[in-house]
Amino acid sequence: MGEHVLAAVRTGPGKTELRDLPMPEIPDDGALLKVEVAGICGTDVKMYAKPPFPEPVIMGHENVGVIVKAGRRFAQRTGADEGDRVFVEHYVPCFQCEWCHRGEYRHCEATDWRTNPDARRYGYTSAENPYHLWGGFAQYMFLPWNAVVHKVPDTVSPELAGIVTPLSNGIEWALFDGGVGYNSTVLIQGPGQQGLSQVVACKQAGASVIIVTGTTRDAARLHLAKTLGADYVIDVQTEDALERVMAVTGGKGVDVVLDCTAGAGVAPVLLGIDALKRRAGTLLIQGELASFPDFPVKKVTEKAITIKSARGHSYRSCELALAQLASNRFPLELLATHTFGLADVDRAIRAVGGEGDEGVIHVSLLPWATDAP
Repeated sequence: MGEHVLAAVRTGPGKTELRDLPMPEIPDDGALLKVEVAGICGTDVKMYAKPPFPEPVIMGHENVGVIVKAGRRFAQRTGADEGDRVFVEHYVPCFQCEWCHRGEYRHCEATDWRTNPDARRYGYTSAENPYHLWGGFAQYMFLPWNAVVHKVPDTVSPELAGIVTPLSNGIEWALFDGGVGYNSTVLIQGPGQQGLSQVVACKQAGASVIIVTGTTRDAARLHLAKTLGADYVIDVQTEDALERVMAVTGGKGVDVVLDCTAGAGVAPVLLGIDALKRRAGTLLIQGELASFPDFPVKKVTEKAITIKSARGHSYRSCELALAQLASNRFPLELLATHTFGLADVDRAIRAVGGEGDEGVIHVSLLPWATDAP
């Protein structure tokens, strides 16, 4: 093992440079991960363009790799030891607060960079903090005693395990937050990696009708949605989406609306409210809208709609995502469309943002790759 680690470090808005960083000393309650895959999602695109916290930062919060060094106490606490391939959640919780005791460590103050300037979270934490390897866009990553790790089944490849984050989000939002279950009717808005993951989650849960909306440029993704189990797809630019939803459901509307159109404005939320059934439907939204003038509160209350926000994943949803990948029931490898080497971090992030490369759904960064595709 070398004395230095090659890492792609964000040095400013839209700027990355490769740096050789010193290999940290690993304490008895810590470990060192050799990163095999670091996934890239829409959050990375936003944080790359407008970083919410000071540089330098090693991005990368969807990380899979092999533990190459594990302290005795780390192995005892986590059950993961040298040689194990693991998926590492981006949350680094305290395991002492009320939320952690509830098992809801995604709400822990120790990992919430929005309210805690000293928070630890993979892909978000300054490389100037102790151990400095706090992101997956590097050949190695430091694991503290409170890292949350999941063993990857032997039958699941590193690149396939790289989609655990969007898949676990899809399970969390659709099944646990949205309440999708047997015979549910569901409208999924947006066929990105989160929306397509929700198609799989809803199909696995026994939903009777799954409808996915997208735009004309999403034609390939909408086709993939059908491959993964969607019953109907709608191009909102060529069809009246509400009219089609009502026709498909016999005028009843759907039980659950899952809005994965982050940044698309108020139109998807309004469509979701109208497309829900007459009483007691559930609308799950992402927090991209800073304001919503003339929000139809009257219609929401008359229809007794429950609105929930999408907020990360839980330990249980990550375990279910890994089990889903190991089952080979769905061709989930179709979501992993592009790979890039460490020298091409900038291109990889921009590809997810819609610049350059075409047909992008989920991008995997391979820190040990020597050549760009």
